[in-house]
Amino acid sequence: MAVALLLDYPGESHGDRLDAVEATASALPAVIADDLRTHVAAVRGWGVDRTQIHYVETFDQKRRCALHLTYYSSGDTRRRGMALVTFAEAFAACGWELGDDDLPDYLPSVLELSAREGGPIVDMLLATHREGVELLRSALHHVRSPFRHLLDALCRTLPQVDDAAAARFVNLLSAGPPQEMVGLGGTLLPFPSVRPEATP
Repeated sequence: MAVALLLDYPGESHGDRLDAVEATASALPAVIADDLRTHVAAVRGWGVDRTQIHYVETFDQKRRCALHLTYYSSGDTRRRGMALVTFAEAFAACGWELGDDDLPDYLPSVLELSAREGGPIVDMLLATHREGVELLRSALHHVRSPFRHLLDALCRTLPQVDDAAAARFVNLLSAGPPQEMVGLGGTLLPFPSVRPEATP
């Protein structure tokens, strides 16, 4: 839940979320608590404005830093629609209803579902997209983002990567998310889109 809260867009309640995670970190295993505290200290020092700018530049403008899990498996292709349906059905099976504007593969939402419900359905979502999580983690380390500490904390709670997932990660690291030319005139539409509240 701590990672879900802090991976979401840093809006007006961001300071309260930092406080809540910092206050409860001591109840977690020490190595995970250290990851969370390191992230909290870094972004608290930045302030909310700089954190918002970094968040948009990182998660909304870098292909390998997308927070939508199906982007890593399906990218800018027509297959992504069916992959999103799988996530939506998983949320529905757990009795969760997403808003009309919410994509069900948004990592903070998946992590919140995991924290509140748990069970084999959510475990399956994370397991089948583990290589995407690892690519995101690797990319955040590459750009030295303080959000890398959140992915470190998350991955410490997940099962060890098996050989098949490791091979898919290597392929994804080499090629990046799949893409195809879609839209009028062969224009590749950007994904994810920049958040309107963060644009000048």
